Amino acid sequence: MSVFMVERDLSGITMEELAAAQRRAIEFSDGFNQDGRSVRYIRTTFVPGEDRSMCLFEAESSDDVEEVNKAAQIPYVRVVEALDLTP
Repeated sequence: MSVFMVERDLSGITMEELAAAQRRAIEFSDGFNQDGRSVRYIRTTFVPGEDRSMCLFEAESSDDVEEVNKAAQIPYVRVVEALDLTP
């Protein structure tokens, strides 16, 4: 499986809305797993001064990650393969 970064422009989002979006990302990823499609939400980094966030997912393909985000109704700019270099 590969890691994918979801870049988001979240202008005007509140912290409550951001938390709700994170819960939906987790919930829909879990649902995809139950349906036999491996998608795992890893984490989100939010940059408040720019209203942007980067979310990491582990999945077989970027298409699966895009489908999770569409199903969860979380807006995104793009999905790209990434390397998670957390020690």
